[in-house]
Amino acid sequence: MRAFLAASRNGDLGALVAVLDPDVVVRADRAVARIGAEPETRGADAVAAMFFGRAGGANLALINGVTGVVWAVAGRPRVIFSFTLSGGKITAIDLLGDPGTLSQLDVVLLPG
Repeated sequence: MRAFLAASRNGDLGALVAVLDPDVVVRADRAVARIGAEPETRGADAVAAMFFGRAGGANLALINGVTGVVWAVAGRPRVIFSFTLSGGKITAIDLLGDPGTLSQLDVVLLPG
């Protein structure tokens, strides 16, 4: 997750693609789609373009004890990035923004 965030924040497209599985998929729930995300994006190039230079407000977090990423506003989580990994690569990212779902999650922001 750290490499993903760093590559996204720094606009390093090559490093971003390097952490993604070629067949990676991003799925956004309805709440996240309402604020502008595509419901589904597939492929390393498309996913890298989606996050390229855009994670400035996102932070590492423990989400129910599992490392993930959160975008929070005024300390309140608005979007949770839940990652699936295989073979050291990100194979899926689920973007969760439904308030009911978020209220069920234990979110602890991590430093750095």
